[in-house]
Amino acid sequence: MAAVAGGSVRLVDEQGQTASVLVSFLFSDPTFAVVGSAAVGVPPWGLMESVPERERERALAWQRHIREIETGLSGGPDSGGMPRPEYDLQRTSMAEREQAKADELAALGWPKVSRATVRRMRARYRDQGLWGLIPRRKPSSVTGRADERVVAAALEALRRQRGRSKGTLKGLREVAGQVLADTHGPGVVAVPPPSTFNRLVRVLADPLEHPGRSARGTNTPVRPFTPTVALRPGELVQVDTTRLDVMAVGENGKPVRPELTIALEVATRSVVAAVLREESTKAVDAALLLAEMAVPHPARPGWSDHLRLAHAAVPYDRLLALDERLESAAARPVVVPETIVIDRGAVFVSAAFLAACETLGVSVQPAPPRSPAAKGSVERTFGSINTLFAQHIAGYTGSHILQRGETVQDEARLTVDQLQELLDEWITACWQHRPHEGLRHPLLPKQALAPNEMWGALLGASGYVPWPLTGDDYLELLPVRWHPVTGRGIRIHYRTYDHAVLNEHRGRPSPTGAGGKWEVHLNPHDVRQVYIRLPDGGLHEIPWIHRDHVHAPMAETVWRHIRTTVNQRPGREAHEAALAEAADQVLRRARPTAPGHAAGPRTVPGAAHTQLAKPQGADDGQAAVRSCTADAEDSLDALEVLEAQDQVQVQAEAGDEVGAEKPGAHLVPVPGALMLYDAEQEAELW
Repeated sequence: MAAVAGGSVRLVDEQGQTASVLVSFLFSDPTFAVVGSAAVGVPPWGLMESVPERERERALAWQRHIREIETGLSGGPDSGGMPRPEYDLQRTSMAEREQAKADELAALGWPKVSRATVRRMRARYRDQGLWGLIPRRKPSSVTGRADERVVAAALEALRRQRGRSKGTLKGLREVAGQVLADTHGPGVVAVPPPSTFNRLVRVLADPLEHPGRSARGTNTPVRPFTPTVALRPGELVQVDTTRLDVMAVGENGKPVRPELTIALEVATRSVVAAVLREESTKAVDAALLLAEMAVPHPARPGWSDHLRLAHAAVPYDRLLALDERLESAAARPVVVPETIVIDRGAVFVSAAFLAACETLGVSVQPAPPRSPAAKGSVERTFGSINTLFAQHIAGYTGSHILQRGETVQDEARLTVDQLQELLDEWITACWQHRPHEGLRHPLLPKQALAPNEMWGALLGASGYVPWPLTGDDYLELLPVRWHPVTGRGIRIHYRTYDHAVLNEHRGRPSPTGAGGKWEVHLNPHDVRQVYIRLPDGGLHEIPWIHRDHVHAPMAETVWRHIRTTVNQRPGREAHEAALAEAADQVLRRARPTAPGHAAGPRTVPGAAHTQLAKPQGADDGQAAVRSCTADAEDSLDALEVLEAQDQVQVQAEAGDEVGAEKPGAHLVPVPGALMLYDAEQEAELW
């Protein structure tokens, strides 16, 4: 330091080069120190209080003696008074003063005090201040006086147990004994008694891996909790999956508990996407969830006009000028995700989901293992959905088995698709307009905002950029399979897909696929068609050869159920046609029954492909006619059954001899059953 001028300091290095810096900048540097001077700072009085009183008084006495050696006065240079002759700075050197102090302390009875001791205490005081004068003892080992060989064996036993199902401390002691025997020989090192070994394990084991804790579950995080903060819509989106606490009617007519996957936008606490599936969520559901976030949710027919985006607390006119799709959109945010936080589930770490995120430019951030706080917002939202929505639905199961009713499966009334529509309407009408305690605006800190209100407030700072997605983009997000194109077409799980566009590619290898197979995209929730990539680069739709037999989207789960129910017969074509007919009947019976209508059978007959009723009397025939009349206005199948029963009843009353020769003419078809096709009887109904 060469000079001080106002608020700046001029520094000179060893080569003679100069530099000018601010005094505040120089003093704030943690490496700045005045060479040869004692450390200046506030003593750590909090730590001093933990020191025994005798050692604290001894440190204060050493401080007075060191000050007298360096300044001549025990109270410091400003204490006043005259120094003693042996500590006069004008007459004695530093070495003489150190020797005089050593002799003085020895005469006072201080044990083992020499000039070297005084010099060492001066150095510690200069480096650490008063805290450096406290006697330092060697820290005791956490294992105490335990044999190091036993400690190493216990650590090895804990390492072998890591990641496996948890056992007992007794079993861990036996493993440690085996390690000692294998390493040092049998009987060379004795295993400590159980009580001693248990204390040793409690000291060595990680708190989260202790044998007494559960092997899996939500343990308390060892890292400090930090709340998740997002400052703009789409900056952070949390995705997770759980079972909904509601029983629904599956596609096969049986009660199921659907699985719910939601995407929660953290900045506004908005549920930007929600998908219900009958079975486990697939990779295609997670991939399509990304596209659903960035596309406006259309307002469903029958919804109130107040659920449209035009009535939400957002700058609707400005948004509509940027994106015309918002004209018929529901009052839910449209965000383009930047980062998605996922757990380590197989669905979210699958190649299909990661490829979809890479295609759409979305970053994927896996949550740390066993850290539910990393996705605390979405975890809490699941609980809100159960308490605010699920408990009001017929078939509510409760959060655990103790809250579940005895006949909850019989209470299921809604199909999974109906439950999905109801959930979408509830999110738009209730969740998005419900004040959330975690949403606060800086200008209104005392007012809790709703998710839609927070989205409207953040739009002014972040803006809105529309993200158009076409139908081809959705097809690209479907999972990919590789299959050959044979003379019959494409064969997948006993289903044959064929179209004229495949004619010039039958039996030929794909120019781009591995092993000559062709790239095929399949939607597992609607297997009535697939999409194949041909040499022109586009995806072409290839229908199932029996698609006309199935009048509703059919999932892969329904197809597997039909395959296990209907016996496989010789002949591929006949068996596939029988499966298609059975699938159509299952989907028809699974439709919800209107109040007052008779419900069809809930299962598919497994022993035979057809089911015919026995001949009935006049009373039974009239009852069947009345049961079908209620459904005749809404169902073509019921109308056909009604006409067939009228024809049978007329023949029975007239005593038709021709009809008597045909046993099938007097058999009344059961509504919803699988019937044989009779060409002559069908012609009479034209």
